[in-house]
Amino acid sequence: MKIKNTLNIGKTKFPMRGNLPTTELQREKIWADNKVYEARQKLNAGKPSFILHDGPPYANGNIHIGHAMNKISKDIIVRYKSMSGFNAPFIPGWDTHGLPIEQQLTKMGKDRKAVGPVIWRKMADEFAHKQVKKQMNDFKRLGIAADWDHPYLTLMPEFEAAQIRVFATMAEKGYIYRGKKPVFWSWSSESALAMSEIEYHDVTAPTAFYAEQVKDGKGLLDDETYFVVWTTTPWTIPGSRGISVNANFTYVQVQPAGSTKKYILAKDLLADDAALFGWDKYEVLAEFKGTDLEYMTATHPFNSEIELLVMLADFVTLDAGTGLVHTAPGFGEDDFFVGQKYGLEVAVPVDYQGKMLPEAGSDFAGLFYEDANEVALKKLQAQGVLLKEEPITHSYPFDWRTKKPVIYRAVPQWFASVSDFRPELLKSLDDVNFSPEWGKKRLYNMLKDRGDWVISRQRVWGVPLPIFYAEDGTPILDAKIIKHVADLVAEHGSTYWFEQDAKDLLPAGYTNDHSPHGEFTKESDIMDVWFDSGTSHQGVLATRDNLSFPADLVLEGSDQYRGWFNSSLITSIAVTGQAPYRNVLSQGFTLDGNGEKMSKSLGNTIVPSEITDSMGAEIIRLWVSSVDTSQDVRVSMDGFKQTSEAYRKIRNTMRFLLANTNDFNPKADTLAFADLTPVDQYFYAHFNEVVSEILAAYDAYDFQTVNKVLMNFINTDLSAFYLDFNKDVLYVEAPASQVRRSVQTVLYKLVVALDKLILPILPHTAEEIFEYLPAEVGDFAYLTEMPTVEELGDVSELLANWTDFMDLRSAVNKALESARNQELIGKPAEAALTMYLTDAQAHMVAQLRQDIRVVLMVSQLTLRKVDEAPAEVQMFDEFLIQVEHARGEMSPRDRMYHTDLGADPDFKMLSAHEAQIIRENYPEALTEGLE
Repeated sequence: MKIKNTLNIGKTKFPMRGNLPTTELQREKIWADNKVYEARQKLNAGKPSFILHDGPPYANGNIHIGHAMNKISKDIIVRYKSMSGFNAPFIPGWDTHGLPIEQQLTKMGKDRKAVGPVIWRKMADEFAHKQVKKQMNDFKRLGIAADWDHPYLTLMPEFEAAQIRVFATMAEKGYIYRGKKPVFWSWSSESALAMSEIEYHDVTAPTAFYAEQVKDGKGLLDDETYFVVWTTTPWTIPGSRGISVNANFTYVQVQPAGSTKKYILAKDLLADDAALFGWDKYEVLAEFKGTDLEYMTATHPFNSEIELLVMLADFVTLDAGTGLVHTAPGFGEDDFFVGQKYGLEVAVPVDYQGKMLPEAGSDFAGLFYEDANEVALKKLQAQGVLLKEEPITHSYPFDWRTKKPVIYRAVPQWFASVSDFRPELLKSLDDVNFSPEWGKKRLYNMLKDRGDWVISRQRVWGVPLPIFYAEDGTPILDAKIIKHVADLVAEHGSTYWFEQDAKDLLPAGYTNDHSPHGEFTKESDIMDVWFDSGTSHQGVLATRDNLSFPADLVLEGSDQYRGWFNSSLITSIAVTGQAPYRNVLSQGFTLDGNGEKMSKSLGNTIVPSEITDSMGAEIIRLWVSSVDTSQDVRVSMDGFKQTSEAYRKIRNTMRFLLANTNDFNPKADTLAFADLTPVDQYFYAHFNEVVSEILAAYDAYDFQTVNKVLMNFINTDLSAFYLDFNKDVLYVEAPASQVRRSVQTVLYKLVVALDKLILPILPHTAEEIFEYLPAEVGDFAYLTEMPTVEELGDVSELLANWTDFMDLRSAVNKALESARNQELIGKPAEAALTMYLTDAQAHMVAQLRQDIRVVLMVSQLTLRKVDEAPAEVQMFDEFLIQVEHARGEMSPRDRMYHTDLGADPDFKMLSAHEAQIIRENYPEALTEGLE
């Protein structure tokens, strides 16, 4: 008989290699065919609900790694909650209206103006559905468990109808109004934009310091005096209608040496400006308070028929410039409000494409606004009023979709009030938990400083603004009419608005000959897409039977503080008076290996399919759990390769557990906790603590801690300690011996619990492992429950004693390493240890009630009192330890050294203990002989 045949070598058909790119697809088909998600929902029916509301990604192109990080994070949470006693359905959503889809149609050669709004919308609808299907398949490939048959799309009639009803309620409360004031205008999108659609970049622009001649100085200034103003946008000078000064500043009248002209500028800026203008010598003729200059007038530098009014404004500062600001009410929010106060004309001599209009003057008409800068500067130079031109680098707003600069442009727009209920908005944040905590302050500051929300867009693909106009142009904001439109949209979809005349969209009684409104017309603008997604709390949470309002959790990227978190809160407070979510969890951006933000335009993205096709979705999922998603996350192929090594460690460890419990019958062979060996009791009690720690981390949505605790347990506690020394017990001891069954009891409980604990992160792998646990009830691991912290009684002393032992083990490992360096031994099994213990140390060892020689994996161990120690014995971490080479011969069966080899004549190569085991379990060895 061969010695290896006397060993209990574990066997399992669980493959060492996962072959994930292939097996995951098979697994996902099994889930779909067996409707595992739906089965989980049936199991959870009637349990307390937990609703994670999916913020809708935009339906345009395949998903990127940021999408994957976001959706996997949500899936981890929902899977965990579903297995932890909660009814936690997950309804995926998509944002499907808006400019990007229209841009894609244009790139495909479609002409919006040629085909008309109805056909254009139908093309956009078809394109959006194709994108949703594409992204849905991408998400499914990541193993996301969701109600894929019933997602929500913002283009769905029922969603659009709910959105219009939100609009109706806001209109009924007086929160919707029409006004003409400067808004962010994207000439590249040909539409107004909200603050949430703006991003800032540094630009270099020409700064002009120029003089405007006094026309009426109110008896204080003559017409040889000029107001010195400055601007960073010379192209806006044609729209200039005033000059703003600060009431609290002191201004001086200055005459440079050799000049007949006199100039007005802030006293505190005089020295810097004089140097800038090249005024080597000058004389201060008079001083004035800002209030003295109010209502004076000046002549427009480009049009003598236009009179500029001097006004008082708090936004004028001494940070730069001259203390006097060129003011164009049609091109700036501050300019607009001060102009309104003083009754100025709101001139907007630029069109929707950023081209200057004829009213800007013949020199400007038809020019793109940026090109108008040069013309404006040349005209100022020609008139001799340009004092200084220099480039300046400053932060400037850009359209976040087209990546082109925007302009402020005053045009009639529809607004949703924020100021009317701002106190309620800010107070509602006290009822929301934020993670990270700084999220609350960030959202608070955004809402505190946010102006009213421009919700109208001059586009076609979106939900129409359900507003009618009387024959005289008066808008009609009647909630009854708007809700009637919502009913029509619910039945026909929002394209119905564009297909029908106004009279066909109105309820009965509004279109007869006796109507006081005359012939109705309808609004052609659509709503901001942030209003679409921002009303999902009503279009999804409040309307679907298996959901509830408000959501327990929302989880999105940190950019959504200005986006979906923001718009959802505004609409929810406006119509319900409460926040749409109880908890907000935000994540950082995905960056490339160099720390640059990933974007398609930069070409530095990693497409998830690259990873799933080569390594598997489990590698992405495990990677998501390993990084700090609350911060910006660097992504690289090297990072995924490292993650694949961690996955291999998990898989191989689970394979070892399966192999070494293959002959273990959980029903018949499981020992009670009290019957386990002391070290097995300790390790299971320790694992119980690990379970508690992992569950707490899941509850806190802290996947990184889940990952760290799990990997530390597998690598350090399990592989490097418990499994390492227990291989001898598993392989060498009698198969049904109590000491072996004790270890197997722990290993089986570990593999079952670990399988469930890793399932939210590694569902494909966990389901594969589950198939090799025939004693477990059910067909799918996802249909089981999370492990609980087992009640083991008072194990505090047990844990404390073995924690102390770990200090001794650490000291022994250092002593063995020192001996190895001195070439006294090779492996620990070659060592004979003598430890000289203090009374306290001896008491600790006695309390363990365990043969610690086996745990330390040495062949011989002698314990003596500390006062017996020879002088040459070394101390390692407060333990006196002497290492010598083990005595006797090494047994080929357990690889340990024994002094009793050959004690039994029938088993000359085995120790007496090993011979007895073989005699009892393998009697055929007596007749076959031993090889």
